[in-house]
Amino acid sequence: MTVIEIEKQCKAKMEKALEYLQNELKGVRTGRASPGLIEHIKVAVASYQSTMDLRELAAISAPEPALLVVKPFDPGVVKDIEKAILASNIGLTPMTEGHAIRLPIPPLSGERRKQLINEIKKMAESQKTVVRNARRDANREVETEEKAHRISEDDSKHAQDAVQKLIKNYETRIDEILSAKQKELETV
Repeated sequence: MTVIEIEKQCKAKMEKALEYLQNELKGVRTGRASPGLIEHIKVAVASYQSTMDLRELAAISAPEPALLVVKPFDPGVVKDIEKAILASNIGLTPMTEGHAIRLPIPPLSGERRKQLINEIKKMAESQKTVVRNARRDANREVETEEKAHRISEDDSKHAQDAVQKLIKNYETRIDEILSAKQKELETV
């Protein structure tokens, strides 16, 4: 494996960790309505005999800061969506009005905000660990290639420096994402 391939593989793993964190943080309730809160809820649709993401079954909008509206494409799945939202334990109670489902977002208490901040810090730290593991794997691969005399000692040093720059970049981006979400949670 060449140095460039090792770096690309490492960067891909780090990018995946960053994307995973962003997707996980979308599901964290901040007291403000966001379609990301519910779009990944799995809905068991009896009439389709399958399980689908909510976003595949309905249009999700936030017409007000404290309200989500779910409008199913097929009115026959309203009850299935309602059951899935209740079963998801996200703390929202659906109210069905005709063919639409309204989800009022209650404000968060100070204690709950602190709990959520701790949770998102743990999420960020776990993704930093994934990034560090990607660095470790890349460095091991570089050392293996150097020991097998497929790359020079200088190339090995250069590759390890490049991987170190990558990890600093991705850890900084993770911290920025965490900080933005933390500010969002702290805003009343």
